[in-house]
Amino acid sequence: MFLEVLGSALLGLALAWAASLRMPARLPARTTVLVTGALGAVFGALVTHGALGPGHFLATLVGAVAVAAVLLSLLVRPAARRLRRSSPAAY
Repeated sequence: MFLEVLGSALLGLALAWAASLRMPARLPARTTVLVTGALGAVFGALVTHGALGPGHFLATLVGAVAVAAVLLSLLVRPAARRLRRSSPAAY
């Protein structure tokens, strides 16, 4: 179980680091992103381990990465550009 938690935390950090490098303008502060990725992956590992039981190391890591990705996607803000309409809105 310890290796699952450690591995999932490292995978969550790697995923969060990659996301913060790819979209720095659309995410909050880097520390928030890194903490969310790591804690989300640990939570995902605990939930997956509880659902599948012991002996499913790779499946636990996949579940951890999936939960971390979902939580990181909740941090993404919309792009700064605004959509322009071709005609003014009628009131």
